[in-house]
Amino acid sequence: MRTGRVLGVIPARLGSERLPRKPLYPLAGRPLIEWVWRRVLSFDLFDTLLVATDSEQVADVVRSCGGRAELTSAHHASGTDRVAEIAARAEFADCAVITSVQGDEPFLDQEQVSAAVKLVQQGWPVGTVATPVCTLEAWRNPAIVKVVRRDDGAALYFSRAPIPFLRDREPTPDELRGNGFLRHLGVYAYAPDALRRWVSLPEHLLEQQERLEQLRPLAAGIGIGVAVVASSPEGVDTPADAERAERLLREMAGERGAAAPPEMIHHLNRE
Repeated sequence: MRTGRVLGVIPARLGSERLPRKPLYPLAGRPLIEWVWRRVLSFDLFDTLLVATDSEQVADVVRSCGGRAELTSAHHASGTDRVAEIAARAEFADCAVITSVQGDEPFLDQEQVSAAVKLVQQGWPVGTVATPVCTLEAWRNPAIVKVVRRDDGAALYFSRAPIPFLRDREPTPDELRGNGFLRHLGVYAYAPDALRRWVSLPEHLLEQQERLEQLRPLAAGIGIGVAVVASSPEGVDTPADAERAERLLREMAGERGAAAPPEMIHHLNRE
């Protein structure tokens, strides 16, 4: 059992292909990164929580709502590299778990993050989470990453393809709602040595073929534990996602145009 401080990092890159300047995209009167910050701040998980960004504008938004933001290199290829830069700083040398929470997940639940953290505390080099894929459409969709696990919960493989593939038939609705057909959620927790090794590895052929970064450590033999959680959040990656998120945030607030959903008010008042 690993004991020690838990560092939470929200990587937030200003550039985005499908949603321009995504961290600053306005939703119900607030930038997306502010919604994510306030949501993750409500989790009782982290000894230190911060946003790691390549943008002064993003950092200013986070600081204006009482959060901590750290500037990182503009040349990182992934959020994992950005998290690793933060974790390598001397003030975090005593952290036993480093957690990466995507900066476009304003509806993330604590269950999903704590499950990944617990895996690393229990001894896994890397922890992540998955949830039943539920539908044939999602199982077939290459935009949705699937994962298959060993009996002990370790990841066997991640793919954009429909896995596990049934040779003679399609999976039944009951099978799609079970733990045999899983979609991967992009929440990670790392032991410090595993994170350092991950980012030191060269890009792997499987990573290039599938466009999935997690295949790099998996191919190198770094164990990735996969916890199964009941539900998955819907992130904000496209203008359509943003419209859906805005409607939901306003519904959560109880009235159209309200400043913040009720579960965030307590934390706003504490700042």
